[in-house]
Amino acid sequence: MPAATAPPPRAGASSLLLFAIPTFIWGTTWLVIKFQLGLVAPEVSVAWRFALASALLLGWCGLRRIPLRFALRDHLGLAALGVMLFGLNYVLVYRAEATLTSGLVAVLFAFMVFWNLLGARVFFGTPAPPVVLLGAVLGVSGVGLLFWPEVTGLRADHGLLAGVAFASASTLVASGGNLISQRLFSRGVAVVPGTAFAMGYASLLVMGWCAVRGIPFSFDPRPPYLLSLLYLAVFGSVVAFVSYLTLLQRIGAGRAGYSAALIPVVAMLASTLFEDYRWTVPAVAGLLLVLAGTVLVLRVRERAAVAQR
Repeated sequence: MPAATAPPPRAGASSLLLFAIPTFIWGTTWLVIKFQLGLVAPEVSVAWRFALASALLLGWCGLRRIPLRFALRDHLGLAALGVMLFGLNYVLVYRAEATLTSGLVAVLFAFMVFWNLLGARVFFGTPAPPVVLLGAVLGVSGVGLLFWPEVTGLRADHGLLAGVAFASASTLVASGGNLISQRLFSRGVAVVPGTAFAMGYASLLVMGWCAVRGIPFSFDPRPPYLLSLLYLAVFGSVVAFVSYLTLLQRIGAGRAGYSAALIPVVAMLASTLFEDYRWTVPAVAGLLLVLAGTVLVLRVRERAAVAQR
């Protein structure tokens, strides 16, 4: 697992790897989440996922003797991070995927790129260089072209509007979680144990919500649900989030969040392999735009600047 200590704020080969790992994994989870929908309520699936992920990370910390003590202030911050990034965010995503195609959810989620840049500017005073803004515009435009048939084929109804509302809200919530994590980890909170606690708090809070709302704590023991749950917990949560949050600690939420534009490209490649997706001219053009935006964003020289307190 990536080291929990804070490295110097510079982008290199290790940062590119940290960018690639969650991008690739999350590009496949859009498809895997579909296997979670059905018998088990989305909120309960989210609770199971992050309870398992938290237990795995805490077990890892125990084996490696990584300290698990945090100040009350840090625990409050980790609880807020858990609610935003792991709890409410994923409940909204699961709800959105119940009514929208995974491709359209990916398109809407790509707008998190802009929320991260805006949030970093407003809360941390981190300027977005023009080349980064250009890269973000290229990336989100490319995502739109990738899923152009789904966008143009929409027909307004209550299910569609609800799904769009859920997906759009999830981008704002996830971006808020990114900004919270940037502040937490920039002041020395260790990434691995901090993520473990945040995921645990998210699971407990979602379970509490389910209890208050009377949502049954059901479980689907069939292989599709069980295997998808394991994949989402181990790879989609533990590996991907530890990598991503370590990257965010290094380069900030604005640039790290660009993965939201590249993730749909991976999702389309996965769809090509498993769903017989056929590429069109707009889709190829979209792919090239996303890749061009990626190059622009990741080649920008890192600037000093994460607020410490």
